[in-house]
Amino acid sequence: MSGVFIVFEGPEGAGKSTQARLLATRLKSEGHDVVLTREPGGTPIAEKVRTILLDQSNCAMLPETEALLYSAARAQHVGDVIRPALERAAVVVCDRFADSTLAYQGGGRGLSMEDLRAVQRLATGGLTPTLRILVDVPVEVGLRRRFGAVDEVNRLDVAGVDFHRRVRAAYLALAAEDESSWVVVDGNDEVDVVEERIVHVVARRTDLGLATRA
Repeated sequence: MSGVFIVFEGPEGAGKSTQARLLATRLKSEGHDVVLTREPGGTPIAEKVRTILLDQSNCAMLPETEALLYSAARAQHVGDVIRPALERAAVVVCDRFADSTLAYQGGGRGLSMEDLRAVQRLATGGLTPTLRILVDVPVEVGLRRRFGAVDEVNRLDVAGVDFHRRVRAAYLALAAEDESSWVVVDGNDEVDVVEERIVHVVARRTDLGLATRA
């Protein structure tokens, strides 16, 4: 495959979804074929799974069930959207991917990383991102942002501060383990400042020829 696969990861409220949209818009404006997508979701089947996963009425869901549902949605997403786009040499910008499962269900829920990695190999068919961008903010900052938009609060948001601290720690550990494919971007500043940081990262770490602003 000759496409470029850029994934945005991060704790709740980091601003990764906003930054994914901004990057996709910038790339499109420079003439690239871009697919902007998200997880869980991205396909009709996976969006139905997303509804189950994020519904606050499902707080009794077991961690194992949660991990398998995320992975099932991911398998459909890869097969229907991501892999076909990469095969036609498009740029795929994805809001979350397999590392979210390692951070949330591994770091946050305490499931075996080894088991989760095995499930992800099945779900993705071995597909890995070209670049992983971790938009990072302190847990308290992220949750304050999330709870500021009451209508958008979901089942994971209400999992507790300690859970979210474990998730963030897992993300930072994953990034430290593989600096060749991860970049950590400070998400504390204004949206446009964070956007320019990310554009510089993408310009430096890919061959997309993305123009940066001084």
